[in-house]
Amino acid sequence: MLKQVIDIFGINVKYNLDIMQTKQTLTTITTSILERMETVLQSEKPDLVLVHGDTTTSFAAALAAFYQQIPVGHVEAGLRTYDKYSPFPEEMNRNLTGRIATLHFAPTENNCRNLAQENVTKNVFKTGNTVIDAFRTTVREGYQYKDNDLQKIDLGGKRCILMTAHRRENLGQPLADICRAVKKIVEEYSDVEVIYPVHMNPAVRDTVEEILGNTERVHLIQPLDVEDMHNLMSGSYLVMTDSGGLQEEAPACGVPVLVLRTETERPEAVEAGTVRVVGVNTMDIYRSASMLLTDRAEYEKMAKAVNPYGDGHAGERIVRAILQWFHG
Repeated sequence: MLKQVIDIFGINVKYNLDIMQTKQTLTTITTSILERMETVLQSEKPDLVLVHGDTTTSFAAALAAFYQQIPVGHVEAGLRTYDKYSPFPEEMNRNLTGRIATLHFAPTENNCRNLAQENVTKNVFKTGNTVIDAFRTTVREGYQYKDNDLQKIDLGGKRCILMTAHRRENLGQPLADICRAVKKIVEEYSDVEVIYPVHMNPAVRDTVEEILGNTERVHLIQPLDVEDMHNLMSGSYLVMTDSGGLQEEAPACGVPVLVLRTETERPEAVEAGTVRVVGVNTMDIYRSASMLLTDRAEYEKMAKAVNPYGDGHAGERIVRAILQWFHG
């Protein structure tokens, strides 16, 4: 899933830590990163280590840098739900990374306020989110999908719902309830097609296949590369997701988002009106989707709301902030 991003953006990889293993756990991921990053950091002796977001790899890399007394810059800093088990383990990962970091690149003013409430006021930079930068290069007029499954789907005259669901806290019964909502939506609305790139996690795949595997107009496909995903999102009627990133990406395309979680660390999108948190209850999800499928005014209100995540120049601001910091 990482390789396609590296290839599309032409990133030159000098080290591959090669930590992936069957049935890996948060513990094995953390210890592998710590051990293998130590060797890299001692060899390269960087002046700064940049980590992004709230993954366990980001937290472990930040901790490895701290152990070598190397400053850390945290891209996408200051997101909070203030519930350490939701999302799990992301909420704790970003909190701990924030405690280690020297430079904090916060996407929004709200993220800056979160850091200030934690007495982090030095070297905090409001930058926008780098994911909006990516859209400037990935979404193109007349784009042709590379994925074979996508090429076979005929959406002529249909409304496409793009769906993702894979978070750890949704595994089991919550994911099953989400899938039942999707099944009910396509049974109710004959002009709706659902495209669901299913995460590689077997715990996700087993549940999804059991409930949606033979459902007409629900297309369960492999994870997509970033170009296919962004262009599919751009042409969709609605996005339903428990992902964090899609809450920022879809509004950049003018596509409403229903968040399949009980909370979000991106309240700016909720306040702006581009995102609605609908939870994981089958009927709550069904009713919220139905409203957007039947009430044009309600749909337009979400689709035309202003995206609060920046103007696509976050990367440039981060570079300027780093240079400013190095020059005192």
